Amino acid sequence: MSETSLETPIGTRIELEIGGMTCASCAMRIEKKLNKLDGVTATVNYATEKARVFVPAGVDASAVIAEVEKTGYTAALPATKADAAGSGAGSGGDRAPADPELTSLRQRLIGSIILSVPVIVLAMVPALQFTYWQWASLALASPVIVWAAWPFHKAAWMNLRHGAATMDTLVSVGTIAAYLWSLYALFLGTAGVPGMTHGFDFALTRSDGAANIYLEVAAGVTMFVLAGRYFEKRSKRQAGAALRALMELGAKDVAVLHGGVEARIPTEQLAVGDEFVIRPGEKIAADGVVIDGRSAVDASMLTGESVPVEVAVGDPVTGATVNVGGRLVIRATRVGSDTQLAQMARLVEEAQSGKAEVQRLADRVSGVFVPIVFAIAVATLGVWIGAGFPLSMGFTAAVAVLIIACPCALGLATPTALLVGTGRGAQLGILIKGPEVLESTRTVDTIVLDKTGTVTTGTMTLLEVITAASTSDATTEAELLRVAGALEDASEHPIARAIAKGATQRVGALPVPESFVNVEGKGVQGVVDGHTVLVGRESLLADWSITLGEELALAKSRAESEGKTAVVVAWDGEARGVLVVADAVKATSAEAIRQLKALGLTPVLLTGDNAAVAEHVAAEVGIDQVIAEVMPQQKLDVIRRLQAEGKVVAMVGDGVNDAAALAQADLGLAMGTGTDAAIAAADLTLVRGDLRAAADAIRLSRSTLGTIKVNLFWAFAYNVAAIPLAATGLLNPMLAGAAMAFSSVFVVSNSLRLRSFRSHSGA
Repeated sequence: MSETSLETPIGTRIELEIGGMTCASCAMRIEKKLNKLDGVTATVNYATEKARVFVPAGVDASAVIAEVEKTGYTAALPATKADAAGSGAGSGGDRAPADPELTSLRQRLIGSIILSVPVIVLAMVPALQFTYWQWASLALASPVIVWAAWPFHKAAWMNLRHGAATMDTLVSVGTIAAYLWSLYALFLGTAGVPGMTHGFDFALTRSDGAANIYLEVAAGVTMFVLAGRYFEKRSKRQAGAALRALMELGAKDVAVLHGGVEARIPTEQLAVGDEFVIRPGEKIAADGVVIDGRSAVDASMLTGESVPVEVAVGDPVTGATVNVGGRLVIRATRVGSDTQLAQMARLVEEAQSGKAEVQRLADRVSGVFVPIVFAIAVATLGVWIGAGFPLSMGFTAAVAVLIIACPCALGLATPTALLVGTGRGAQLGILIKGPEVLESTRTVDTIVLDKTGTVTTGTMTLLEVITAASTSDATTEAELLRVAGALEDASEHPIARAIAKGATQRVGALPVPESFVNVEGKGVQGVVDGHTVLVGRESLLADWSITLGEELALAKSRAESEGKTAVVVAWDGEARGVLVVADAVKATSAEAIRQLKALGLTPVLLTGDNAAVAEHVAAEVGIDQVIAEVMPQQKLDVIRRLQAEGKVVAMVGDGVNDAAALAQADLGLAMGTGTDAAIAAADLTLVRGDLRAAADAIRLSRSTLGTIKVNLFWAFAYNVAAIPLAATGLLNPMLAGAAMAFSSVFVVSNSLRLRSFRSHSGA
């Protein structure tokens, strides 16, 4: 990176990617260090591993990075789009960049599992202890304590330099103490003699410990805590996926017009004022204005509108929306980082960065617990020596204190409950991103629901068929569907597809129309079975001097008052019927709302659709509070307003227009049938697309959180109860290791109870 790339203008906010943080206290330490720089204001987010820094005049990014590195962590400016594209070449640009830290953790975990399991088995099963088993255990355990546990030792040393102590300190000190005492027993004690065996002595007798080795304690602690750290890191890895998913929605290339000749170029080369061609089925490459052609544009991913929008010359269009009708020529007005899509990406990033830092209960308590344990261990050694006992006995008691305090169960408490809970969730179609998600589910009191694709199906559906009774010859429902469906089957418009699909399902195969004509903005006309047929808006019938009768006019008016789309059908000079099309409410949505209310949540319907549609849908499913006709940016503002009112807000959505709001909400739930951007921005993903799964997800999350808290309580309780025994010499280090193993078994067994969780949605 060049020096010029690190220079920042006066009063600029920069973002840094921070590496090496292992707990929330690391983030607080970096933040405190940066805020000591003159004029610098910084906030560091442990969950997203990013720092937002205000840099005044006279300070550039290189100085800020250097200050972070002095604290013992790494910092770097985010890669530019070009850098990201370059790094992605050859491996697929849509893939996330490699994470060396995650790779290192995975390698250390695999290595520790392979080496530690034999050590633990040999120590716990005396029948397997062959003549030189203790030396084989030393050979296997040494790489685990030295290499696999190196991140803990490094973090503990860094914490020590800054006068802090975390779970890393406990892991490092406990494993090193057990390892060093094992070396003492092997080389200076009697544990190294051929044929030595380890048995379990549950009698509370005092011993000098010179015949005991504790390699299985050191190796086992390392293996279990590495497993927890790896799974935590992997879940945090998803933090940047929402932004990648958003940017992937845009078109990759575009056909630009130069002197009437089309030339395809990458969208990055598109400039403001360029004219480009978009054919049916293609994504619009940038924000712009239509200068030629008419079409329907599917903007549901950005606006939440369920019905495609008709556009003509002079109408604005938005990048990443899909042209579902005719050929369009568009003049670009906003490109690159100025497009609405890019602005939404920034909204998601800001919402993610604004989330409160997650501070693990284990880390908070260990900040006080570790110094106390050290003090007790030193005091134990001093008391034993002062009382005239041999040094080896006092040291044995002190080591027992350190080992019993080593947080094997603490390291397992969160990841085991999370793994079982998320595994059960996956079976039920619920994906939980990580332990930080669970905290919000306990206090959520308001749940905001997007309409399109969440409460409703998100696709246009033929809901109702009304036939005219006053025509010259009686028109049956089957005849109306057969004739209108045949004509609409020749059209590519989403409403036409809904009618054709509904007609096929109800009456079977449809005839092939003749003389098909698409009347732009009004509908379609053609000849079916010898009849001249019109299907579309009322204005199309008016062109043929055909009027709706009172019955059909009332049916059309009623449908439109409910926010539905009414399509009129006529042939042989008479109006024959009305077809009602709308985004249908999911059959399970009303039951889902009842379940959410039973959990103490207040549902709120939030949508970009018009108020009539929203009110009708809300009344159908039992929602009392409706906020309609909002743009994507306003959805984010609504979430912030509710939070400002003191509410703890959950958000359920499925579109790109929901991504920023999902990221801002205290708990974001994405429907798995939705876009990748929404899924990546959310905390929970409901794979089945069934809103009842939202209630299941909250119940499962609350159960998992409760299990984690019980695990943490008992993990500490074992330590608190056993430390006095160890200090008084009633618990030798071997029994301390056994107590640790028992506490781990308890934690795992308690977590496995989550497998009995049952869904209320019939899954």
